[in-house]
Amino acid sequence: MQASKVGLDFKKVEQARGLARQIADQVQDFVGNYTTVAVERTICRLLGIDGIDANEVPLPNIVVDELKSKGLLGQGVCFFMGNAVLATGKSPQEIAEAMCAGKLDITQYPVMKQEEQTKALMPYIEASIARIRSRRHKREDFIKNVGEGSKPYLYIIVATGNIYEDVVQAQAGARQGADIIAVIRTTGQSLLDYVPYGATTEGFGGTFATQENFRIMRKALDEVGEEVGRYIRLCNYCSGLCMPEIAAMGALEGLDVMLNDALYGILFRDINMQRTLIDQYFSRIINGFAGVIINTGEDNYLTTADAFEEAHTVLASDFINEQLALLAGLPEEQMGLGHAFEMDPMLENGFLYELAQAQMLREIFPKAPLKYMPPTKFMTGNIFRGHLQDCLFNIIGQWTHQGLQLLGMPTEAIHTPFMSDRYLSIENAKYIFNNMKSIGEEVEFKEDGIIRNRAKKVLNDATDLLAAMVKEGLFTALEKGIFADVKRPKNGGKGLDGVTLKADGYFNPFVELMKGKK
Repeated sequence: MQASKVGLDFKKVEQARGLARQIADQVQDFVGNYTTVAVERTICRLLGIDGIDANEVPLPNIVVDELKSKGLLGQGVCFFMGNAVLATGKSPQEIAEAMCAGKLDITQYPVMKQEEQTKALMPYIEASIARIRSRRHKREDFIKNVGEGSKPYLYIIVATGNIYEDVVQAQAGARQGADIIAVIRTTGQSLLDYVPYGATTEGFGGTFATQENFRIMRKALDEVGEEVGRYIRLCNYCSGLCMPEIAAMGALEGLDVMLNDALYGILFRDINMQRTLIDQYFSRIINGFAGVIINTGEDNYLTTADAFEEAHTVLASDFINEQLALLAGLPEEQMGLGHAFEMDPMLENGFLYELAQAQMLREIFPKAPLKYMPPTKFMTGNIFRGHLQDCLFNIIGQWTHQGLQLLGMPTEAIHTPFMSDRYLSIENAKYIFNNMKSIGEEVEFKEDGIIRNRAKKVLNDATDLLAAMVKEGLFTALEKGIFADVKRPKNGGKGLDGVTLKADGYFNPFVELMKGKK
């Protein structure tokens, strides 16, 4: 292993990683016994069920809600759908449509052996697997034959509310130099327990995440990618109450990056912790199989907690997210673990502390395409100071070889970025990335200096926190407000009524077919 530039004790790193694995194992012991309405709706979608009824209720919701209303959700969709396919000869889509019309009761058919149920569903399972694998190969071929941007990838957002206007802005951003386009999701969608259908043209603060919107934007980015001669990655959000469903939709439509944190929805959307931790497991299995880079949300902790005092909670959460992702078969190369440049700009030597933490994370997670987030908390509307803050952020991104550099905007705290704002931010980053390209290889850090001591303290504090969490478990830590100074009850929040204990005979063949595979 290469020597640490910030003097990290890698035995301490492995100690922290081992503690995080114990915490993740405790979570997984719980997760393995439960399913949720979102997991079962995801299975419906992966079996080819799509569309809405006359009231715009998605057919996957209709299927799952019927099972839930009869107290049978714990058996799982595959159990009943396999029986129904065998008994009727209909496809899952046809069965769902008949249920919607009130012409079929999915629970009335004779119970067959699991092997027979699986065999009946296998053509539909294989069709989805093949489609997702094909999308992954298409991405890989594009990158191989056309090319991609260099790291750190320049990552920008669009957020008009209208998918067609998003396309215009996304293509403009790609022409300006962006490598990743994130379509910000409309305010509140994470709290909807269903996925809206079709192309949408109205949203507040962002655009609805729908499968059709994914298709429209993927097509647009492929077109502009051919034009500019590099692959443009598409990012969206599989968080909230529909986490695994949106992961499946993104996998089917060729998304490349997904916001997929194990804790974000709990802390910042008050979604029940049991529901979220069950849902994140299946969503990460899908993302792993699809070759999607997940983004975790540790950067958000520093918008509610002090970035200097609570930096160790970011590192502790990164360790936990890493271990939960590994349990879901997601490779390190797809873990966009999160952190942020969020210290008070008036803090003396704040740049040195930020540099220490960014270098520390780079060394602790060497294979991860780390997601580095720009200053937001202390952006004031002074566009000149804001541009300087973003400049310092970009310097650290290049210096420490971050993976995904979400570009700050000089107009942060004023309005959603204009195309001209994005141009200035991309120009800023490209200038710094080129002018300081090799600074990380040229500069060493002083023994017992500010940077090395800061990295050592954050690692030690994170390790101590993880050790305490092993004793009490993640659920209790969340109840105590360990992360982001936000407390959440284990049995509170939104979505708990969608959690169900698995019954005998439950099975989900997609886990075995996707987990840890390509």
